[in-house]
Amino acid sequence: MTSHSRITRRSILKAGAAGAVLGVPGLSLAQAKSIKVGLLHPVSGALAYSGGQSRLGGMLAIDEINAAGGIKSMGGAKLEALLGDSQSRPEVGVSEVERMQQEGVAAYVGCFASGIALPATQAAAKYNTPFLIDVGVSDALVSRGLKNVFRLAPGNGKCVDDAFAGLAEVNKAAGGLAKTAVIVHEDSEFGTSTAKLLSAKLSGIGLEVKEVLKHATPTRDFTNLVLRIKAIKPDIVIMSNYQNEYVLIARTIYQQKVDLAGMFSVLGGGFNYKLVKEQPEVAQYMMDFNHWYNPKNPKALDMRKRVEAKDNLFTFEVYCTYNSVKLFADALENAKSADKEKVIAALEVSTWADHFMPYGPTKFVNGQNQGGRAALLQASRTDIDVVWPNEFAAVKPVFPRPKFS
Repeated sequence: MTSHSRITRRSILKAGAAGAVLGVPGLSLAQAKSIKVGLLHPVSGALAYSGGQSRLGGMLAIDEINAAGGIKSMGGAKLEALLGDSQSRPEVGVSEVERMQQEGVAAYVGCFASGIALPATQAAAKYNTPFLIDVGVSDALVSRGLKNVFRLAPGNGKCVDDAFAGLAEVNKAAGGLAKTAVIVHEDSEFGTSTAKLLSAKLSGIGLEVKEVLKHATPTRDFTNLVLRIKAIKPDIVIMSNYQNEYVLIARTIYQQKVDLAGMFSVLGGGFNYKLVKEQPEVAQYMMDFNHWYNPKNPKALDMRKRVEAKDNLFTFEVYCTYNSVKLFADALENAKSADKEKVIAALEVSTWADHFMPYGPTKFVNGQNQGGRAALLQASRTDIDVVWPNEFAAVKPVFPRPKFS
């Protein structure tokens, strides 16, 4: 073997500029300029768990794209992650947008929380930098006329409509036994906007809203709130809140033995494998309408195995961010450039279908993917299953849930 045959790809990349100066054939071509992707998430503060899961999904996508040869239409250009931490605070999210803009970011993917995404996308719009919303369900994100903002997953308006269709079907199959509800929500943009939609539409499926209870994030004790629920005696409790508060409310309801026909959430921040793994008794029979992968797609099942093999949990944050990065990469391939206007134009006409969500090909109208849909889920003591819509359902729902003994 000659010394030349031992030249590795890494050594070629290191040669880079030297190859161009010396005129060595091929070396300058191997040094395609990297494309900087800003992953902006709350990896510290009250939302740190979910933000960390989002970052995990983004990094998995970037590593996978680079390992497969980068952006082929751009000479194999690699994606380079710029990591931002909003610290669970909107103003820090804005300052991170500005910092990454100075570092030459080509696009942002984030922000997990709607309350952070609203000002962050506005800041990015000043520079016409593409911003792909991975998780952030407020429809205000895509109703302000910002041409740089794109969301693959559905917003809370569609999610509430679809959730009620699923809940109505489940309740009808049980003889319509659920007639009253209490809504519990966190008091930022996400929870407030979702609760407003819930309150307006519950009567349409025959449910009377007995009370709407809000709380701050973070909140450390929900005893008084849960005792209030117990006194009201609703048939179901509907929650919209983030990871820590979601789990704490559910645990307190279980500890106080509040008998309900069902615990239901729309975009429940803590309804995930972490809840099932750590508190199976609490999780059992809970239902949520949320982002979910297509359980019949082999790519989804393979990725879940790979994530869990490294002692991580396959929560919705992981694959929502993963697929958002993949969507950006597809736009780069089609634009054949990282030019912001060209990438935005490519996203506007995107028909990307190489995802494993229960969607069809992408079709964006005012930045919102029209085919995005969530699913009705139910937890057992060991897993989470899709129970509606029927074409993705793995099992039938248990409703009403058994009463406490």
